[in-house]
Amino acid sequence: MRQRNKPGARDRLQQYPQYVIQTPEEYKGQWNQAFPANQPLHIEIGTGKGRFITQMAKQNPHINYIGIELSISVIASALDRLIDADLPNVKLMNVNAMDLRNYFEKGDVERIYLNFSDPWPKKRHEKRRLTFKAFLDVYKDILVNQGEIHFKTDNQGLFEYSLKSFSEYGLLLNYVSLDLHNSDYEGNVMTEYEEKFSSKGNRIYRCEMQYK
Repeated sequence: MRQRNKPGARDRLQQYPQYVIQTPEEYKGQWNQAFPANQPLHIEIGTGKGRFITQMAKQNPHINYIGIELSISVIASALDRLIDADLPNVKLMNVNAMDLRNYFEKGDVERIYLNFSDPWPKKRHEKRRLTFKAFLDVYKDILVNQGEIHFKTDNQGLFEYSLKSFSEYGLLLNYVSLDLHNSDYEGNVMTEYEEKFSSKGNRIYRCEMQYK
């Protein structure tokens, strides 16, 4: 879905280097220098307006977080949320997920969150899905050994496709829920989309994978 342009969004991102990492390539292999504390690093790809990543940072002060979002207008909204929260252990990056190798070395990241990614339902757009094999290659190149991917969606077709993609890649499936909000899973942090979709009665799917 095309996002509305937010006037002045790019300039606003540049005004807050304490929250938005302006030159991420400079931290490659040394991300502890981007945060006050040297802690494990988790990233969310497609962070949207920042609700999930901000809440996770609040609940887990012993972990550093980076929310990655390609849309400038959307990440500007995430910045507003982050400014209000004023948390030391969360940053934002306005980059393309396919370029993550430019910013992270092997072992820089312990966990990747994929929340309500664009399903790109048409077959010809398969390579754009964040669970496509080419993206799984990228994630493997920046995660620690046996690093994890946590994936949530309300789109049954994308979930089925992703499970198949994960399986064919050889990832270990540690957890799967076909109806997260009616399961016994504890500690779920909702995104903006998740709240919207679940309020309409949509089923939420979730799985956790690990590289071998």
